[in-house]
Amino acid sequence: MASYVFTSESVSAGHPDKVCDQISDALLDAYLTLNPYVRVAIESVVTTNRVILVGEVSHLSLIGKTKREEIVRGVIRRIGYTQEGFHWQTCIIEDYLHDQSADIAVGVAGEAGKVLGAGDQGMMFGYASLETPAFMPAPIYYAHRVLEALRDARLAGLLPGIEPDAKTQLSVRYEESVPVGVDCVVLSTQHAASLSQEDVRRLVTPIVREALPSGWMKDDTLFYVNPTGAFVVGGPVGDAGLTGRKIIVDTYGGRAPHGGGAFSGKDPTKVDRSGAYMARYLAKNIVAAGLARSCTLQLSYAIGVARPVSLYLDLHGSGMAAWQDVAAYLESCVDMTPQGIIDTLDLRRPIYERTASYGHFGRSPDEDGAFGWERLDLMDALIQEFKTEADRFVYMR
Repeated sequence: MASYVFTSESVSAGHPDKVCDQISDALLDAYLTLNPYVRVAIESVVTTNRVILVGEVSHLSLIGKTKREEIVRGVIRRIGYTQEGFHWQTCIIEDYLHDQSADIAVGVAGEAGKVLGAGDQGMMFGYASLETPAFMPAPIYYAHRVLEALRDARLAGLLPGIEPDAKTQLSVRYEESVPVGVDCVVLSTQHAASLSQEDVRRLVTPIVREALPSGWMKDDTLFYVNPTGAFVVGGPVGDAGLTGRKIIVDTYGGRAPHGGGAFSGKDPTKVDRSGAYMARYLAKNIVAAGLARSCTLQLSYAIGVARPVSLYLDLHGSGMAAWQDVAAYLESCVDMTPQGIIDTLDLRRPIYERTASYGHFGRSPDEDGAFGWERLDLMDALIQEFKTEADRFVYMR
């Protein structure tokens, strides 16, 4: 389709589901700091005045309950929850974590922390396109940027009365398959009872405009701010949260398929997470190397088996080489076993809490190894192999 509208949503770090994702990943980071070979699968639940931890850890006793509670409270404090009904100092924390079953480790863990096989079966998808400088679909990329800007302004004290829980939705218009503007912006943000709907709109409008590309919000753009009226009761007081319930927000906003497995709270032996990171890394480098305007890549694994059982590429009609040739090259030069993924992307680091809000993809690699799957260090090899040019396809804006 040459002209169409595509919609994606994002949620803030204060959304109940995202609170859970951050708690789960903060606990993962704490365990990885003490033992990089620990195996972790932690899920969190939040509701009014309560946090519940469930799941398993292979070396649970490395961190005691008192310290785990301290980590949970630290996450809630950093997000900014000091409201009645959910306060970082006073919420009740129930900890039901237990040691990992030996049955789960069979076929996964080898000597010296090496990974023998995948921790579970499943399929993972990676995607990249030229729609944004970050090689991400425009709707989800800019939805994240709007909420990040709102968070930064709130934490800087520039939005008095605006609370942590928020979500936004962008309906992006495409002309000739290029994103050119937004037809509709929906922003719902929790606020103090003293603020009217118009007060909230006045506070957030300049932030939204600044976060979007110049000219994307026009006079006729529909802009709904708290469209049901007051949004005073929010966060875990207004809605329960659960780890892993925002997997489309975490990935590509529905622009690409999702294998169904959540990321947060899982160590990198879980291919739900590490396989999706590898798929993104490969797709991004393919597009950056000028091999396609956009790319969807699927990996699939069997539990206890190291090598992926399938690799599929879709270059969406824009490929400069046959997808089978590109796939064959990747299989010959990239180690896609769980251990190979961990080594290539350096995933045994405490780098995960920051991934748990505002998207796992489209972020800049950090010096400590976080977001290493966003590197473009495979691009030159692809260019040399297929004789392409990195600027063959011009960034769409």
